[in-house]
Amino acid sequence: MTDVTKEQVLETLKTVRGPDLEHDIVALGMVSDVFISDGKVYFSITVPAERAKELEPMRLAAERVIKEMPGVKGALVTLTADRKAAAAAPAARPAPNPPHGHAGHDHGRHDHQHHAHAPQQQPPRAGKIGVPGIGAIIAVASGKGGVGKSTTAVNLALGLLANGLRVGILDADIYGPSMPRLLKISGRPTQIDGRIINPMENYGLKVMSMGFLVDEETAMIWRGPMVQSALLQMLREVAWGELDVLVVDMPPGTGDAQLTMAQQVPLAGAVIVSTPQDLALIDARKGLNMFRKVEVPVLGIVENMSYFIAPDTGTRYDIFGHGGARKEAERIGVPFLGEVPLTMNIRETSDAGTPLVASDPNGVVAGIYRGIAAKVWEQLAGQSQRPAPAIVFE
Repeated sequence: MTDVTKEQVLETLKTVRGPDLEHDIVALGMVSDVFISDGKVYFSITVPAERAKELEPMRLAAERVIKEMPGVKGALVTLTADRKAAAAAPAARPAPNPPHGHAGHDHGRHDHQHHAHAPQQQPPRAGKIGVPGIGAIIAVASGKGGVGKSTTAVNLALGLLANGLRVGILDADIYGPSMPRLLKISGRPTQIDGRIINPMENYGLKVMSMGFLVDEETAMIWRGPMVQSALLQMLREVAWGELDVLVVDMPPGTGDAQLTMAQQVPLAGAVIVSTPQDLALIDARKGLNMFRKVEVPVLGIVENMSYFIAPDTGTRYDIFGHGGARKEAERIGVPFLGEVPLTMNIRETSDAGTPLVASDPNGVVAGIYRGIAAKVWEQLAGQSQRPAPAIVFE
């Protein structure tokens, strides 16, 4: 079997007409970078946000012609919204609100089993398409690596789950995915009709990560547009079901992946993870400022590795200083969510894929994470209630 090339894919896509019915989607510049892995073809088609519903047949046509190519095992094609495309497009009717009957029975059940005052789905800002079934999407971010962001994201998600919510977690670190190891999940996810991916699951969390799709030692040498397409497909082409919160573990820093998530995904807010050190706080400010610039609310700061407790004597040591993140939060006027100590248990359970909130739910540190989760949820539930968003159903 001969390998399929990007050039062949693009040539095939020239048979698919664009919205103007005169030119093809390649000539119109609507197709993102194409990437091919194990015979599966991945790309996205950029459309004005308000026309996503009516252009679904175009996406289906593109997916169909690629699946029919010799050597292609499957295709994942998604529609992505572009702010400029949305602004330049002629006025079109907005996508309708979901029917009142959609998931109505489920929401009735939810009121009894979960929090009674769940936040309504946040309306997507201009150029952002929401994900049906997900109440709120929050990002866990840091300005630099090595501050324990992924461990914090996992335990925050488990804390939200322990507090009675339906939770998923998306590993947005394409180059260094950590969720398979942190949550002790192996294997490949299954697909529905060759397109929608079933998320993996452990400890009651629904999980999606690039680490499930490629081997752990595979070097991901992808440019920005390819990362963007992969991220949006892992978000929108996954059968998440009904979730109260989707936690997104962002890669460290403020690069392409972070901007993609911040600009194209209707994030309800961001949690910034830092250590007490001044250097880490300087980097944390960069991440915080990025979210502010793209109008994503900052839900607060977590001070990780806040202090060390000696396992033999129980003595506390402030080896990285102490209180820096709390002071920074007060200075810039964002909530301080809590202090997580540096303990052997956190490190050992992270390495073993048995996060503390799941493996030692009654422990002191698990209580700290549940407290942070409660503060995050309180802010989400307390956000001003807005009209229900226009959701595009595929």
